[in-house]
Amino acid sequence: MTPLSGSSLSAARRARDLADAATSAVDVLVVGLGVTGAGVALDAAARGLRVVAVDAHDLAFGTSRFSSKLVHGGLRYLASGRLDVAHESAVERGILMERTAPHLVHAQPFVLPLTPLVSRGQAALARAGFHAGDTLRLAARTARATLPAPRRLSAVETRHLAPALRPAGLRGGLLSWDGRLTDDARLVTALARTAAGRGARILTRVRALELTAAGARVRDELTGEEGEIRARAVVNAAGVWAGGLVDGVRIRPSRGTHLVLRPESLGPLTAGLHIPVPGETNRFVLVLPQDDGRVYVGLTDEPVDGDIPDVTEPPETDIGFLLDVLCSVLHVPVHRDDVVGAFAGLRPLLDTTPEHAGAPPRTADISRRHAVLTSPDGVVTVVGGKLTTYRRMAEDAVDAAVRLRGLAAGPSRTAWLPLVGAAAPHVLAGLPAPRRLVRRHGTEAPAVLALAERDPRLAEPVLPGYPVTGAEVLWAVRHEGALDVEDVLDRRTRIGLVPADRAAASDAVRAVLDGAAAGG
Repeated sequence: MTPLSGSSLSAARRARDLADAATSAVDVLVVGLGVTGAGVALDAAARGLRVVAVDAHDLAFGTSRFSSKLVHGGLRYLASGRLDVAHESAVERGILMERTAPHLVHAQPFVLPLTPLVSRGQAALARAGFHAGDTLRLAARTARATLPAPRRLSAVETRHLAPALRPAGLRGGLLSWDGRLTDDARLVTALARTAAGRGARILTRVRALELTAAGARVRDELTGEEGEIRARAVVNAAGVWAGGLVDGVRIRPSRGTHLVLRPESLGPLTAGLHIPVPGETNRFVLVLPQDDGRVYVGLTDEPVDGDIPDVTEPPETDIGFLLDVLCSVLHVPVHRDDVVGAFAGLRPLLDTTPEHAGAPPRTADISRRHAVLTSPDGVVTVVGGKLTTYRRMAEDAVDAAVRLRGLAAGPSRTAWLPLVGAAAPHVLAGLPAPRRLVRRHGTEAPAVLALAERDPRLAEPVLPGYPVTGAEVLWAVRHEGALDVEDVLDRRTRIGLVPADRAAASDAVRAVLDGAAAGG
């Protein structure tokens, strides 16, 4: 199957769209192409508005590629009494799993092992919470076939799903289900491409230098040339950098760190793990097996002060904390040398505390509810929230821009709009392509596979022992907007999360890019 008409992103299309954006005004300019900005671009374009969306770097360059890859049902927010946030999360999870991105979002089982560190009272509370989460699923009208029911496991069943657990004192486990993304950066890519298919101009490597209600002064980071993009409405969706573009927006970033382990460190994992953090209520370290064989372990929730870097480095204190909690349930401990990679993202939490209110609250206690703010000069900013609710955040931001600037547009359509590659599960299951490829590309998987059939060299992995092939790299360049080796290694694939793998794959990826540039 060929790409959705008009949805392909490439260097050639970028050049054309950038030239067009400089010569004619648009209805909406979006700044930031993480999950929220890409969602805003799609929402506005789907309403028939003329849209330009820019990012100083690449799709999913910031927080959106450093999540836990989960689409949460809101259980954490239910436990803290934030019923509105919990229900919103459950609804948005169902939309992604059943309507808009069933190729990218799947049911993920999790086991909470009942070790001696988990009292019977804590176990009862957790079990009640999981059943309350299932009630949220019902209230959100997500089908039982999509998310199975939680249940109690015996000790034997628990170790069958996670053999690495320490058997001594293990009373069993609690099995629950949530949504899991194949890859968060792929969701952003699908959103951007779907917006492009609706006419939006998606411009990476274009930095917004100054925002006003009438547009932005921008710089092409590839050439250094500056210019202006004129727009009737401007939406600032720059995440943790939003406060640097608009006065009066205070962001309190929170760092979430994950470890990357090889599969042999934990053995076969049929399910993920919820590991309670000692001394904390309703806080867990997650063990997340991935389709590529790696395992992620996360995450932390630590406040970050000072300047915001382009890429946040995970500190050793975070790594040590995660290892300590992980090893509290393992039969054979995982050591620092077993950590082959680590990554950290910054949550763009809105700071609503008065400036002279004394010590601010812990970032773990700051609400994850999003906010849409309008500056005195008329720039709309959307901040806060979380990956799961990106679509609702985008809808609210576009609603605000439409009201503020009197744009001719109807209501949001994105709750029913499939993303590029989406199809019903039975259609996806029948595609003539490997399951892993379908989970990354959906209905486009056969077209990716066809590239390798035409050139057998593209069927070879770009990294021995890792499943990504040259065909996927070429597809990223031709259709997914990848402009250089870093775009491929760090966002279209996740090879770059392990530094040793990044170094080993760079030459093979560069060879495919050079061949594509030469017309091969």
